[in-house]
Amino acid sequence: MPIVIEIPTAFRRFTEGAPKIDCSAPTIAAALNELTTRFPALSRHVRDESGQIRQFLNIYLNDEDIRFLGGEASPLKEGDRVLLVPSIAGGS
Repeated sequence: MPIVIEIPTAFRRFTEGAPKIDCSAPTIAAALNELTTRFPALSRHVRDESGQIRQFLNIYLNDEDIRFLGGEASPLKEGDRVLLVPSIAGGS
């Protein structure tokens, strides 16, 4: 059973419309690298110029924010689900 990266609707135009991508990466960092290598146009939406995860992109591993799990070094195992969630700015 592969690791599944769930792609938000806003990013699907960069993944040829795919809502989910299977991968076999050992860590979050490796999964993001695999994803952006496969879909280079998505790269600028995932990482900033210094290679850090964009400030307004939240990443969850099985419903847990990776910031509380070890960040990009968080290990992955078969059957894990990685969810990319871009923050939406708004106001009143």
